[in-house]
Amino acid sequence: MKKLGFGMMRLPLPDPKEQGTVDMEQVCKMVDTFLERGYTYFDTAYMYHAGQSEIAAREALVKRHSRDSFTLATKMPLMRFKDGGTKAGQDAVFHEQLEKCGVEYFDYYLLHNINRTSYETAKRLDTFAYLQEQKAAGKIRHLGFSFHDKADFLDEVLTAHPEVEFVQIQLNYLDWEDERVQSRKCYETIVRHGKKVVVMEPVKGGKLAAVPEEAAALMKEAHPDWSPASWAIRFAAGLDQVMMVLSGMSSMEQLLDNTGYMQDPAPLTAEEVKLLERSAEIISALPAVACTACRYCVDGCPQKIDIPEYFALYNGDQEALRKGLTPSKAAYEKLAANGGRASDCVACRQCEGACPQHLPIVNWLSRVKSTYEG
Repeated sequence: MKKLGFGMMRLPLPDPKEQGTVDMEQVCKMVDTFLERGYTYFDTAYMYHAGQSEIAAREALVKRHSRDSFTLATKMPLMRFKDGGTKAGQDAVFHEQLEKCGVEYFDYYLLHNINRTSYETAKRLDTFAYLQEQKAAGKIRHLGFSFHDKADFLDEVLTAHPEVEFVQIQLNYLDWEDERVQSRKCYETIVRHGKKVVVMEPVKGGKLAAVPEEAAALMKEAHPDWSPASWAIRFAAGLDQVMMVLSGMSSMEQLLDNTGYMQDPAPLTAEEVKLLERSAEIISALPAVACTACRYCVDGCPQKIDIPEYFALYNGDQEALRKGLTPSKAAYEKLAANGGRASDCVACRQCEGACPQHLPIVNWLSRVKSTYEG
């Protein structure tokens, strides 16, 4: 099985403001091309695209291609049961997912976003045991979990649950030595437990696809035909125990690029890894928000602030600001016309509780406010 997986959390949208309005015509073309090029792994989740991602997988993939031509992964939304929820509700969600995806079984199934808080939910609902029962019943082929926490806690979870076969973690060259994300430490913990690794956010929500000019120049000098995104995905795919690297592709252009160089990617050389280490230093020097645009922060915001869009604008302006140029206030006003402004934040911190990156979102919104409203 080729190492590139189609992450269905950033599908093309006819209206970028409506996460549930997936461009199905485009998605169908992308799915067809992905399969035609020999790739088979598709990753979705209950929460993606306002609940529409699993349906998109059914319509574009399951209904239009033979079941033995692809592998499908989805996840138990533990965040749905954080403030209550029952074992019966958990069972209902699992069977709803089978129906939404239009399948009789899942090739890969994960507990979604294990961290110290969600792990308590999983223990209360006996989620690991429940999913083992579904596996024994033939509804799940391979069981794992996605993880957003520190390596010492990951070791604790894997020690308690040796039955899982793989772990999905955020891993990229920028987060490899980051003490907040701990990509390297988490990877080494999984390997030590003898499990396989699925990589999410190899391009860090697109941040590593649009690197600063200085980093881009280094990459172009070494390999003129490699895109910045390809450098990032090659880094993750080259690790021995990585079985799959997910890419949240939003366009045919991205898909063609990814499926091209991933046909037979050679591991990076020591010199190429050093180049990425230097690139990480360049990127880290900019005061950018480490947002991956997962949008988990948006749904519960009482002020309807499109936090990821503001952070993307802020990050994109950092290099211009460093050169003494002015920020894109017109672009900010255009975003603000469709929802709350950064200054509308009431510091309820609901967003921070939902953020898998554990970002101080309220503080960053204050910087956005100062940059564009000051």
